[in-house]
Amino acid sequence: MPNRPAPPEHPADPWQRLRQFTRARVAIGRTGHAQTTETVLAFGLAHAQARDAVHLPLDTQAIDAALQDAGLDTVHVHSAAQDRDQYLRRPDLGRRLDDDSRAALAADTGAGAQPFDVVFVIADGLSALAAQRHAVPLLQAVLARLPTWRTGPVVVARQARVALGDEIGERLQARQVVMLIGERPGLSSPDSLGIYLTYDPRVGRTDAQRNCISNVRPEGLPYAQAADRLAFLLRGAVALGRSGVDLKDDSAASAATLPGA
Repeated sequence: MPNRPAPPEHPADPWQRLRQFTRARVAIGRTGHAQTTETVLAFGLAHAQARDAVHLPLDTQAIDAALQDAGLDTVHVHSAAQDRDQYLRRPDLGRRLDDDSRAALAADTGAGAQPFDVVFVIADGLSALAAQRHAVPLLQAVLARLPTWRTGPVVVARQARVALGDEIGERLQARQVVMLIGERPGLSSPDSLGIYLTYDPRVGRTDAQRNCISNVRPEGLPYAQAADRLAFLLRGAVALGRSGVDLKDDSAASAATLPGA
């Protein structure tokens, strides 16, 4: 039989190289006019993980144990949203405390007590998975950068929106409040943690009066870099007397001027 010519080799897809640098959906390929079975199944898995992250409850006992191991006191609060369904339907209820939580914070604040420099809040938000995985190690990294600051008890908040920190900070007489809260899950990142800093927290503060650091997780913004940025902003807010749009994150530029940079 005559030798048949070898089939031509398909050229390597240059897009495949990009997949090592990102979890975004690049180089997904196709079969005919449709996506490949592998791509469709991967998308379904990512969508299910995002939905699970929204509905997963925060394991407060595990958070408590981790904070106690770190030598930190805790206080637990709950928003006015009674359960997850109401929390998702009524964002306004997630922005204010229920009556029991107000009483708990009042009991934790003594009359004439010196104000805390900062109070940290660990909140489930829209991804308890993010708070569960990343809040405590991030908090430890931040506290190591603020050794002389007077910090209040760590507040663990359930069914919480970002603005819940305003009432918490006000009731605990904190100069600043930092919310470590689960962000809305994405199809490639169901466990992204967001950081929201508010100087002089009061009920009624707007988003323009806060600073945000987002996508904190090992695959996104690592703990050490996030802690550096947050410590920079906390000190900057004290110097400026406010947070939000007037407080710029120039931490990268400042780090570049340090010796050895």
